[in-house]
Amino acid sequence: MHHPLFAHVQALLIALAATAVSVLPAHADPLDDPQDERRPPNLIFILADDLGYGDLSVYGQKRFTTPRLDRMAEEGALFSAFYAGNTVCAPSRWSLMTGAHMGSALVRGNAGASLREEDRTLPKALKQAGYATGMFGKWGLAEDNESGLPHLQGFDAFLGYLRHVHAHSYYTDHLFAIQNGGTERIDVDTTQYTHELFVEEALDFIEANQEEPFFLYLPFALVHAELLVPEEDIAPFRDENGRSLLLPDPPFPCCGVIGTYRGQPTPHAAHAAMVTRLDRDIGRILDRIEELGLGEDTIVLFTSDNGPHGEGGADPGYFESNGPLRGIKRDLYEGGIRVPMIAWGPGYVPSGGVSDHPWAMWDIFPTFAEFAGADTPPMDGLSMTGLLTNAGPVPMHRALYWEHRNNMEARYSQAVRRGDWKLLRVWTPERHVTELYDLSRDIGEYHDLSERYPDVVRRLEALIEEVRTEPEMDVFKNPYE
Repeated sequence: MHHPLFAHVQALLIALAATAVSVLPAHADPLDDPQDERRPPNLIFILADDLGYGDLSVYGQKRFTTPRLDRMAEEGALFSAFYAGNTVCAPSRWSLMTGAHMGSALVRGNAGASLREEDRTLPKALKQAGYATGMFGKWGLAEDNESGLPHLQGFDAFLGYLRHVHAHSYYTDHLFAIQNGGTERIDVDTTQYTHELFVEEALDFIEANQEEPFFLYLPFALVHAELLVPEEDIAPFRDENGRSLLLPDPPFPCCGVIGTYRGQPTPHAAHAAMVTRLDRDIGRILDRIEELGLGEDTIVLFTSDNGPHGEGGADPGYFESNGPLRGIKRDLYEGGIRVPMIAWGPGYVPSGGVSDHPWAMWDIFPTFAEFAGADTPPMDGLSMTGLLTNAGPVPMHRALYWEHRNNMEARYSQAVRRGDWKLLRVWTPERHVTELYDLSRDIGEYHDLSERYPDVVRRLEALIEEVRTEPEMDVFKNPYE
């Protein structure tokens, strides 16, 4: 049975209005109440890896259920038009940390993803505002140089992976942690599922910092390939003989394009187990917050870094992981960049709300900074505190912009959304294609309107030139112009 909020989401997806619609219930603004002398809220940001728009039952998943995230949406708010920073991992995380969209970001792909000493990041701003800061999971922004190490980017506590490829392995002999004044390699038990280590560290961090405002960043590696999960998690999706209950389920032998993924005899069962494991562990975090009496003083956001992947035996088509959207990871169609977003915070976020207001990863930094009373540098993001609390003005972006150079498929793409119009430009060695879609009537992006509305195409192409600067790094430039 689907969560009741799913009907509201479907209604919004079927008939999006010409302007963004918010159906969040009325709520007093906790930021403006002169009688409210509470401390700034605890801020928790949970980031799944490669989780698709349709991978949660509250967003329409039919093969399995995600009861804790469904409940989180019922007690909080669900957003049907939230966008990742980009269609792959590193630039999306860069966008989160810096508040930059892909027209101005230094990092616009997975290459060379390292924060610099001079970058003003979200954890730096919150730490300066008096927050304890912790991260547990996959960092991915210290790929090439030491300046991106977590202890230099505003974190007090860290346990996790520094680099993307290392995070492909859910069982490893080492991780990295902040200790002795730096970020150091530490040995770990190779039989320990690393995701469990991150959850346990997160629970300890919440308890240790319950007396002061804290920022907890949980960039979990689930549900990125490799498709691997403890047997107790996958058992509900196999019969007594070990055969998958999600048929057909052809085995993935090893190792795929990336070359690092272990084989998986039942990849469908493994994917369902990974998502439901993620769902259950998010429930554990919410339960701990409430057990400690922190619910009224905490805001939790949950989303994904980009759309669903098709690597390591993953099968987004079988699960309809992109829901009603076209495209997957590495595409700039909606399925590659539109992702789930659920907000929870009994003292701040009205319950039972659904909104199709478009916003994006680069809005998280200014939003959290406003809640925290932190100073922020100029950035592309806009504060969406009014959207989350449903009290006060909600800004509308003049444009949402992305670009991506996909060397695996020899393709360079740009996309811009303004209102309900979305323009997509794609270059390959053979051709250059321009497509135009009206998302209010065609969320699946199957009806190209570029020839019918050439004036709209010209305006959006001009808008790209306004919001975009040429990448500093050659690896992110369009090689086909």
